[in-house]
Amino acid sequence: MSTKPSNTFEWTELDRRAVDTVRVLAADAVQKVGNGHPGTAMSLAPAAYLIFQRFLQHDPADPAWTGRDRFVLSPGHTSLTLYIQLYLSGYGLTLEDLKSFRVWGSLTPGHPEHGHTAGVETTTGPLGQGVGNAVGMAMAARYERGLFDPEAPAGASPFDHTIWGICSDGDLEEGVSGEASSLAGHQKLGNLVFLYDDNHISIEGDTETAFSEDVLKRYEAYGWHVQRVAPAADGDLDPKALHDAMVIAKAETERPSIIAMRTVIAWPAPNAKGTEESHGSALGADEVAATKRVLGFDPEQSFEVTEQVLAHAREVGDRGREAHAAWTKRFEDWRTANPQRAAEFDRIAAGRLPDGWENAIPSFPAGKDVATRKASGEFLKAVGAVVPELWGGSADLAGSNLTTIDANSSFLPAGNPLASADPYGRTIHFGIREHAMGAAMNGIALHGNTRIYGGTFLTFSDYMRGAVRLAALMKLPVTYVWTHDSIGLGEDGPTHQPVEHMAALRAIPGLNMVRPADANETAAVWAEVLRRHDANPAPHGLALTRQNVPTYEANPHAAKGGYVLFEAEGGAAQVILIGTGSEVQLAVAAREKLQAEGIPTRVVSMPCVEWFQEQDLAYRDSVLPPAVRARVAVEAGIALTWYRYVGDAGRVVSLEHFGASADYKVLYKEFGLTDDAVVTAAHESLADLASGR
Repeated sequence: MSTKPSNTFEWTELDRRAVDTVRVLAADAVQKVGNGHPGTAMSLAPAAYLIFQRFLQHDPADPAWTGRDRFVLSPGHTSLTLYIQLYLSGYGLTLEDLKSFRVWGSLTPGHPEHGHTAGVETTTGPLGQGVGNAVGMAMAARYERGLFDPEAPAGASPFDHTIWGICSDGDLEEGVSGEASSLAGHQKLGNLVFLYDDNHISIEGDTETAFSEDVLKRYEAYGWHVQRVAPAADGDLDPKALHDAMVIAKAETERPSIIAMRTVIAWPAPNAKGTEESHGSALGADEVAATKRVLGFDPEQSFEVTEQVLAHAREVGDRGREAHAAWTKRFEDWRTANPQRAAEFDRIAAGRLPDGWENAIPSFPAGKDVATRKASGEFLKAVGAVVPELWGGSADLAGSNLTTIDANSSFLPAGNPLASADPYGRTIHFGIREHAMGAAMNGIALHGNTRIYGGTFLTFSDYMRGAVRLAALMKLPVTYVWTHDSIGLGEDGPTHQPVEHMAALRAIPGLNMVRPADANETAAVWAEVLRRHDANPAPHGLALTRQNVPTYEANPHAAKGGYVLFEAEGGAAQVILIGTGSEVQLAVAAREKLQAEGIPTRVVSMPCVEWFQEQDLAYRDSVLPPAVRARVAVEAGIALTWYRYVGDAGRVVSLEHFGASADYKVLYKEFGLTDDAVVTAAHESLADLASGR
């Protein structure tokens, strides 16, 4: 490990001084900027120090080291808890960075941001998400081991590591953490350890206002190993008691572990400790000075770090290099013994797909009606057979989402009674936990070395939205398989029929929403998602039909997000019909009627407006020539997306209200989503132009 022997407690005067230094740095940083969250960073100082100095396997010189443990700070508001440990450990943060806390351009923003600051494993802030991320990381660690070293005894593989995390009362009040923790217990993720900051304080005061359950009994019921650490006699965290509990948790490999730590927020500030004000406000100059006097620091100095303390803390870098070197020796031994798996590791780590993988992409004969969810399922089975790092599942909707990559291989722990159970299985059963599924998928993507997808109905993307937004913010290559994408699902009615969802999801910056028109387009866009995984990472949402739709000839330009599906005949196009998903067929049928009237009509299929916007202007203008101003867009959802494409003379055939329970063909007719409605809209657009409007 990159630590001192974790089974032997060692706590010197320099360790105590380092922890107290963390406390005054937290108070100073918030005081300097005038806003932030000092209290939790102060009270958590011993816990964070123990993790980074004694337990976390890490090398500050190589934050991306494959063999490292992961640390997740779920309560991101206490970002100084992480930043100060990164500074002390030697991750590149400087004292000046701490002085620049929360200011423009700094490496120390208000909440930790993955990809912005070295050593930050995930972006946290929305409470509970970090718990879900950590659960996903633990799942990914197990799957990665199964890809590369499944036969190794427990603890003997270079792919064995631990996910450490800190969570708060607020995290455990958010529903996503409960979903994720239930999943973790079911999966018996013995490589996951959380320290629970039980400080009894939230923004509104004592947590008795809203939170009184026995958390450890709840977690015991989830299937977790639970411990409670009592405070020291003075009320502060007891380093030895916490250390000993962490040793026990690390040794527990059959269950995830949670350690409840009773802390006093803002310890040891004389007047601010234990108060809600210290949660989210600067302590004030007088209180900061008083705290420094209690701790034996000069109240006239700010950001005081002695050379002895910094040198002592930075010794973790030496231990990290030693641990990294020892791991590299084990890794090289594994490579020698497993040349085929080593080659696979190199390919996957480099983000390359297997040679010839595109030969597995299914194709579908034109003229046959196929639901796009079915085409997606066939793609997953075919391509999944040659891309072992691709895995995923569904929120208990696999039979509807068709997301089962291998029915005989379920990602389930040893001891599960199902015949398909395999600790390294391909198919994840997330259960009816969409919110946790989204957060766990983010953790899986952040962990690296696999490609993750997860499915549910498009309308239930609402439950996932917090995690989806964070995936977009972090540019994570996760794929959402969202089926039952419109009123086309029919009789289940308006609760299950998405209307506003496509527009709302397209509004998330960085999320690419893909709604393919047919089976061949589905295969093409799925392939493009895989190509973009490392080359252009971003989350993708596939919106897929329940109902069958016509299949057209495959077109390679589908990967550009928008293309000419059918060209105008009998002259240059006078009108352009833009369709997406199951409504492309309406545009195609309307084109036939307009062409019969002598109106040359082009049909554009636009499965992904975000991909289309990436194309250069020349290509976009070739698909949607500016001179052709008569345009109609058609989609079974609100029209918000399409005004930018139809312009001032165009029309949108859309659905601006909720659906109903009936056969989908009846719904499309009753709600005016027909080829005749598209034809009428085209005539209106042409008439506007003719009248000079």
